[in-house]
This record gives sequence, C-alpha cells and structure tokens, in this order.
Amino acid sequence: MRILSLFLVFVILYNKCDADTPANCTYEDIVGTWIFQYTQIDGDNTINCTTETNYVSAVKLTLDFPDLAVDQDGNTGFWTLIYNQGFEVVIGGKKWFAFSSYKTYGHTVASMCHLTFPGWVHNTDGRSWNCYVGVKPETTNIDKLGQEHNIQGKSAFRNSESFVNGINSNQSLWKATSYRQFEGMPMEDIIKMAGGKGSANAFPKCAPVEKKHLKVSNLPKQFDWRDQNGVNYVSPVRNQGSCGSCYAFGSMALYEARLRIATNNTVQKVFSTQDIVSCSQYSQGCDGGFPYLIAGKYGQDFGIIEEECFKYTGEDSPCIQTSCKRYYTRDYYYVGGFYGGCNEPLMREELVKNGPIAISFQVYNDFVHYKSGIYHHVDLLDKFNPWEITNHVVLIVGYGEEQGVPYWIVKNSWGTDWGEDGFFRIRRGNDECSIESMAVGIVVDPITS
Repeated sequence: MRILSLFLVFVILYNKCDADTPANCTYEDIVGTWIFQYTQIDGDNTINCTTETNYVSAVKLTLDFPDLAVDQDGNTGFWTLIYNQGFEVVIGGKKWFAFSSYKTYGHTVASMCHLTFPGWVHNTDGRSWNCYVGVKPETTNIDKLGQEHNIQGKSAFRNSESFVNGINSNQSLWKATSYRQFEGMPMEDIIKMAGGKGSANAFPKCAPVEKKHLKVSNLPKQFDWRDQNGVNYVSPVRNQGSCGSCYAFGSMALYEARLRIATNNTVQKVFSTQDIVSCSQYSQGCDGGFPYLIAGKYGQDFGIIEEECFKYTGEDSPCIQTSCKRYYTRDYYYVGGFYGGCNEPLMREELVKNGPIAISFQVYNDFVHYKSGIYHHVDLLDKFNPWEITNHVVLIVGYGEEQGVPYWIVKNSWGTDWGEDGFFRIRRGNDECSIESMAVGIVVDPITS
C-alpha cells in the first residue's frame, strides 16, 4: 500500500470557504513538465519566501495522471491539486507547495497557470527549508482571463418569508426558516460566512468502482461519532461569525475529533482558529483557505495551539508569538489518495475507520435558511433570492438513512441556534452540492506530554 506522506486525515467541504486567491487553474493546466527554481538557504519554518529572490538551483519535474510525479533523475513521487489554487508535490524526500500565480487588472483577474507564486520546499522530516518558484515552460503563456465578481458591501441580507415558504412548499425533505441573527447583516459578511467569493469551477468526478463498493459493504447502516456506545467524540459547535474562516473551524474540528478518538476521549481540546486566520501563510485569513493546507500541511509544518493561547476575534488581526505547546499533524491526505479521487463509499470507510472528515461543499442561497431535515438544493428558487454561489468547509461526523433517503450528518460553524443544534443533514450518494468531491483526512499525534 502506498504511503502518501503528503496527506493528513482530514475531510472537508467543496472548496471556497476554503477558498482564497482569485486563481483558477484546472488539472489540465497543471499536469505536464515544470521547472522549479529554488534557493539554498536551508533555513527553518520561519523563512520568508515573499522577499527571497536568490534562486540558484533548479529541478525538472513531470506531473502525470492521476497523481504520479517524476523528476529529472527518474525518482518517482506523488502530487495533488489543491482545488484550483495551487498544488503540492512530494518526491525525492522533499515537499514542494506553492499557490498558482495570477494578475489583477481592475475587476478582472488573469490566472497565470504556467507560473507559481513563491512557495516553500523542505525535507519530508520538516527540516532544511527553502523557497522556490515554478514555471511550466512548454505552455504558450496565455493568461486565463476571468471576471471578478463585485461585492456590494452596503447591501444587507433580508429574510424573506415568501422565499422561505417557497422552499418549504416545493419539497418535504427539509424545513427552512428565517434567522434573526442574519437580518441586516452586510451581504459581504454573509458571503464570507459561507466561504468567500467563489469560482464556477466544478470538482473532478471519480465514480466508485465495484471493488470499492464491495470493500465498504460491511460498514454499518448508521454511524455517528457523537454517540459511539454512549460516548461523544465530537467537540462543541462554534460560531465563526462573518469572517470567512470556515476552513479554520472545519480543520480544527477535524483535529479535535481525531485527537479525542486517538486518546479514547481522555484528551479533549479546543484549538485556536485565530492562530490559523492570523498566522498561516498557507491561507488568506478571513478571505478563506483550505483544510488540506491547514489541518494537514500547517499542522505538520508549524503545529496548532489551544484556543486559550490565541482566542478567536473573527478579524484579520496580527499574528502573535506564543510559547504555548503546539500539537502536530503526523500525516495528511485527500480521501481517495489525491484531489479528484474521492467518492461516497471511500468517505464512509474513512469516517468509520479513522474518524470525522473535513469537506467542502457548494453553498446555495437556500442553505442559509436550513432548520431541519435532509437538505438538498432547491434549484427552482435561485431566481427569487439572488445570492453569489460560494463554497463552505464543514465536518462530516456520521451518516444514516431516513425513509429511504441516505444522508450525511455534518457539523457546521454558525452556532448552535442554526440548523439542528448547529448540525445539518444533507442528501448522501449523489454528490449533493459537490459534498462528495473533496474530502480530507489527517493522522494526529496523540502524545500530549
């Protein structure tokens, strides 16, 4: 069995609260031959790659289907996209990660998918850090233009009883309601709460094969980490507010649950989401990020701290230095092995065997009104309440079936007054709102002394 040293046991939503930069680079843009130019500083994780330009060495890498990496010396390794924002390569004892490049021209964004921004490379043991930039020389270097959405920050969210009634009258699986806490909130904050400004890119599909179905045929029909023989392994629901930090909350919820499981519930921690928002160079603060990079890469490279060390403010506040104990991610990965390899049977297997998973899914205008039941998007209602489509990161904690309808049980980060005490159920098995397209897992280090 291949050991994917670049992945953390963590599953999270579609992609845009775990979103981020305006780059929009597809699998086809990234696959191919790259030249990585890198420094020879051999520093530690405090290295500043935004100012470093002394790239004195280079390596040639070919990224092939579906996740094979080969360097100029014939060494093989693995790689994965991170949504449409960047990619990570593990090969020859080193990990390479960078965001894809882009330029902005007023309200227009040009994705420069043949280039990366300055990124980080280090040994797989976390030592000998350097900076690098990547270039894909065989491309035609034509920028991909895309129109950036304008956010009307002065417009406010208004509950609409006719909209809510329309949802409830057009289906019977779930119930919608109006929430007073959202009334009057700037639409920009509502959009951030759901992940940030989204792109229209679809997730790669990976249809389950028969062997995978057989592999999970013996899994239980119902499963919930909130009640395993009377024990709850899921940490309390929190509220991210209007900051686009769902990726941090989903990532920390993942780590918290996996740590509880690894220690038989003897270690129950709540970890700092503000440390992620303020300090991580692998994300964009209140403008979004990705669980793969946070619960996984940031957790492994820098470690995470407890909530009391850096309490949540819900703002892009400056990073603070602390001597608090750090907890590390031992391993991280996409369920299915790479971005695009995920499917519903594998998600259930990962959930039952290893713990909750962080996922990203696509938030539509009706989701904010969810109160109870098994959610599915009511397509018909888009025209009644226009709202920019975004992506949101959450934590799947279980699954079940009700009246013949299979569903996932999901922990949200909008407080306990929303939904089913802060949780929601969503239709399972048909990739509803792209929820079965990208799941992340991590392995935590249970050592606490």
